[in-house]
Amino acid sequence: MTVTVERGRGQGRGRGGRTVTKSRPGRPRPRDSYALFLLPGVLAFLAVIVVPFLMNTGVSFTEWQGVGTPEWSGLANYRELMDDADFWASFRHSLFMVVAMAAVPTAVGLVLAAALFDHIAKHHGSKVVAVLRACFYLPQVLPIAVAGIVWSWILAPENGSLNELLDAVGLGSWQQDWLGDPDLALWSVMGVMVWVQLGFPLVVFMAGLGRVDPQLYEAAELDGAGWWRRFWHITLPQIRPEIHVVLLWCTIAALKVFGAVYVLTKGGPGGATDVPSYFSFTTFFEKTQVGYGAAISTVLTVIILALALIGLGLQTRAEDAEEGLRT
Repeated sequence: MTVTVERGRGQGRGRGGRTVTKSRPGRPRPRDSYALFLLPGVLAFLAVIVVPFLMNTGVSFTEWQGVGTPEWSGLANYRELMDDADFWASFRHSLFMVVAMAAVPTAVGLVLAAALFDHIAKHHGSKVVAVLRACFYLPQVLPIAVAGIVWSWILAPENGSLNELLDAVGLGSWQQDWLGDPDLALWSVMGVMVWVQLGFPLVVFMAGLGRVDPQLYEAAELDGAGWWRRFWHITLPQIRPEIHVVLLWCTIAALKVFGAVYVLTKGGPGGATDVPSYFSFTTFFEKTQVGYGAAISTVLTVIILALALIGLGLQTRAEDAEEGLRT
């Protein structure tokens, strides 16, 4: 018996009145089309990230000056790295950078975002909030080379803006060689990085506060809760996912910081501001110990990758626990 198919619907009546559905030939499945869209990104990731990392890892097992034929050395570079006091000193400096680029900007940005959203917006309007937010975010837009040069002028020992200001207000005895003193250089770079990094957490937190139900704040205010209590009991719990993202993102940025150190101090004075990424750079291009520099960068990459996986796992676990409490 002939099956009649309704045009445009792909359905027909079969024997006994049953409906027969025919799929249109030649149409790709949705899953196949998604794979096509993902293919360029996957290829770019392989070409830019995976393949160079594997090549770098291979070089780390050799002794090589950058020219000629690399000589296989096995784990010799990694054994040397474990006993290298300069590497561990640079790694300790990167922990200070984590404080300057992750902990401090996250804490300060959280308080500033809550103040802008919950206090300044009510009393001065959204336009004032937008201007202040843009001012805080401006250092993120500036190229790090430009920001570093400007701050090197400000912190210069002679005719620097900071020392001139101290002298003008009668605090000339406080003048210092901010970037040339081994005891002050790291703290000066940390201060610059707090200024650079602060705008990112603030913008993310303000975006997160935009999804918080305003009735929560209104109800708490009617119950007599002050700004600090609203911040502690409403703001913090509601934007916990944003806090996790900011901490993870800024910590990774701190571990691989390079540009600011290169522009401000070049790792000096005497290695006082050296960090693993800059230590690897100098080992590569100044000492031409390519295999050893590759080992440093490989270890740093593995640390960052492990930290990212741990952070994502903790965030997922916290979200699952929160969903379990809701259900």
